[in-house]
Amino acid sequence: MSDAWLNKVAWNDEGLVPAIAQDAASGEILMVAWMNREALKRTAQLGEAVYWSRSRKKLWHKGEESGHTQKVLEIRTDCDEDVILMKIEQTGGIACHTGRKSCFFQKLDEQDWKAVEPVLKDPHEIYRK
Repeated sequence: MSDAWLNKVAWNDEGLVPAIAQDAASGEILMVAWMNREALKRTAQLGEAVYWSRSRKKLWHKGEESGHTQKVLEIRTDCDEDVILMKIEQTGGIACHTGRKSCFFQKLDEQDWKAVEPVLKDPHEIYRK
């Protein structure tokens, strides 16, 4: 597979692009992370989501510790080619490191954020160290 398609992505000044993981069946947005060129290339090759961890400064294969991998069924970009959308199947039904289905579990309730989605599995059970 030629890498020419990667040149069309509008990478930011840090060589990154935001990547949205969307549940392919329900359409629910599960998480947003960052990808560099290598992460996007590996995602396309593996068929599983690989991201760039800005805090750890390294590639992060989603689920490498938790087992909650993301099978990528489709990769799209927006009209400006500066955002990636992946339609995925979430292994184990948990995308968030808090043990929830989605990272978008907080809702603005008047003047504060309120958790409105349940924890499906205790993060301490997911990430044993």
